Amino acid sequence: MNARTKYLPLFPLSIVVFPGEKLNLHIFEPRYQQLVMDCINEEKTFGIPTFLENNVGMYGTEIELLEVEKKYDNGEMDIRTRGLEIFKINQFDKMAPGRLYAGGEVEYVDNKYDEDIITKLKIKEYLKKLYDELGITKLYLDLPEDFKSYDIGHQLGLSTDQEYTLLQLFSEQERQEAILQHLQQVLPVVLETERLKERVRLNGHFKNLTPPNF
Repeated sequence: MNARTKYLPLFPLSIVVFPGEKLNLHIFEPRYQQLVMDCINEEKTFGIPTFLENNVGMYGTEIELLEVEKKYDNGEMDIRTRGLEIFKINQFDKMAPGRLYAGGEVEYVDNKYDEDIITKLKIKEYLKKLYDELGITKLYLDLPEDFKSYDIGHQLGLSTDQEYTLLQLFSEQERQEAILQHLQQVLPVVLETERLKERVRLNGHFKNLTPPNF
């Protein structure tokens, strides 16, 4: 194993976790209660690979356990975590040696944060239009000035498959291009949907129409 490879406890879930993302989880299965306790006792991280179409995806994110918010009498726990680095699974074990949970040898990917400022400004412009149209302007106002693609990854209306594709882009410029393309496709659909809703609302109202002169 090289310095960029390690063996991680794995917790497959049907979600995508981006680097830097804060994630709160309720742990109820005994095998994952064991995983969390092992991470606490041995000060280890664990991995969340994305589970899609009944398969454990090849890519996932290393997770740091920040704190156990609450412990229940039956062993269940509420935990706070944060995403660290993206990894690729080289070897997956349904059960880590001597444990109830899965594990695997993972290799960390080289991830570049080489943003393009022009693309970023276009993304902001489209986001404002989208959020205004959806009535969630506060989401735009709360956006940090120096936001990265991962900061808005869950606020774009992407499917889990699309978020997983975004996770596999290891350059910020590539991620920006993918996000901009998505916004350029989805905004006209949202605008047309809003126009359709307005037409439906107006149907049945008394109409004050000026007839044409001919």
